[in-house]
Amino acid sequence: MKRLLLLILSILYFQSAFCSGGQDSLFTKLGNTLDRKKNYDAEKLYRINALQQDLNNATNPDLNLRYKTYLALYEEYKSFNYDKAFNYAQKLQQTGYLLKDQAKIAVSRIKFGFIYLSSGMFKETFDSLKMVNVKLLDDQTKKEYYFLTARTYYDLSDYDKDQFYTTIYNKRAGKYIDSGAALCKPNSFEYIYYNGLKCIKTDNIPMAVNDLKTLISHYHLTDHQYAVTASTLSDIYIRQSKPDSAISLLINAAIDDIQSSTKETAAMTNLAQLLEKNGDIERAYIYIKQALEDATYYGARQRKIQVNAILPVIASERINSVEGQRRVLFFYASSLTVLAIIIIVFAVIIYKQLQKIRIADKIILESNHNLQDSINKLNEANVIKEEYIGYYFNLISEYINKLDKFKRSVDNKLTTRRFDDIRILVNNINLTKEREELFINFDKAFLKIFPNFVASYNALFADENHVKLLPNQLLNTDLRIFALIRLGINDTEKIAHILEYSVNTIYNYKARIKAKSLISNDEFEDAIMAIKAV
Repeated sequence: MKRLLLLILSILYFQSAFCSGGQDSLFTKLGNTLDRKKNYDAEKLYRINALQQDLNNATNPDLNLRYKTYLALYEEYKSFNYDKAFNYAQKLQQTGYLLKDQAKIAVSRIKFGFIYLSSGMFKETFDSLKMVNVKLLDDQTKKEYYFLTARTYYDLSDYDKDQFYTTIYNKRAGKYIDSGAALCKPNSFEYIYYNGLKCIKTDNIPMAVNDLKTLISHYHLTDHQYAVTASTLSDIYIRQSKPDSAISLLINAAIDDIQSSTKETAAMTNLAQLLEKNGDIERAYIYIKQALEDATYYGARQRKIQVNAILPVIASERINSVEGQRRVLFFYASSLTVLAIIIIVFAVIIYKQLQKIRIADKIILESNHNLQDSINKLNEANVIKEEYIGYYFNLISEYINKLDKFKRSVDNKLTTRRFDDIRILVNNINLTKEREELFINFDKAFLKIFPNFVASYNALFADENHVKLLPNQLLNTDLRIFALIRLGINDTEKIAHILEYSVNTIYNYKARIKAKSLISNDEFEDAIMAIKAV
């Protein structure tokens, strides 16, 4: 029956598959590249780890060498992970200040500007770029500054889509492109690409197409350069209603983005949108999910918002497409008498099985969640058990040694008939001191398991009600009461017996403490139990 169903589906979609066959090899290549995506990311992480290892292994590296390594790490992360790139941009700036090198500080601000722009933070981008003193920069860095500022104005123009401000932003961007292009060789990638970008914004489309095609056809571009150029050219083809050409370019751009571990997702997002408009919902859904995964990994706010706005539309159309396919199948099935009955029965069976699988999956997920909670609690209990078993074995061993020493001393004094010395020996036993030592040993063992207990406890109170321990004091009575509760001793009588207090005293302690907390009395002990062990 499965073969019959597949045969019907093949007949229904043969014509559409035939029409799109020219791009099948590109889609296959994209699929294979997606399968190897983790390998490309692993290669980038290997390079990053090598740089970090060099930095860690260097014995007191001078600040210039450290700056150079930070810059290399930033370049690896800038289109890969926003948080890491931001961290190394900070290190670049800090090192620049330590070196008192204004040029290096200016470079760090440009680096901040790039990742701010990649994350859709226009205000922060402009704030950072406005602080750059261009006069301090060398020609290469000046180009980077001018082209980045131009990109910022173009992106802001595309984001606002306001007729008045778009003209202003595009003019400003054009001036910055002119400044950057003046520092470029006329046959360089940057010169040709940004000239083409400016032509797009000034509606000189033929010149823009010519520049971008020249780069793709006659230049040996890096993966990232090709992806940027192909994506830009695809925008022109989309405007000119040439979806097939745009799709081919976007597929290649997406492939190069994956191979260069670029997580900005523009090509993949635009490809998904274009496929959705062309009715290829299944692929559009796969690629938009991939774009969301990359945007989330990078931390690009603007991209995540953009992708999250598109994803429900594609998902909805995917559902509608599935429903449409079911209706077509039902029509053909009703025309094929016996086969129709078999298919309907088969469909019912599948549906019921799917329902059972969904129910089973839900039960499994809930069970896995409960099991994980239980495992975590057991792991914590094992840690507590191991620590306190060792603690009490050591404690008992010490007391046995003391008793043995005391016994031998008493035996010796009995043998020599020095009975008064026995009385002195007994009187010298200081139970208060022994109890204090017992509490100190308990405190050490408890804080070894819950090193953040005091801080977590204080977090439940306003500042004026925080526990303030004396020097060399590990826990006080308030903390010990709830330390015992955290260990699972909830019986007030047992707590009173352990701490040598009356039951009423323990009740009063607990009531007084809970009354000062920021949370309700009923939730206080649950909050104590939520404090994590190491």
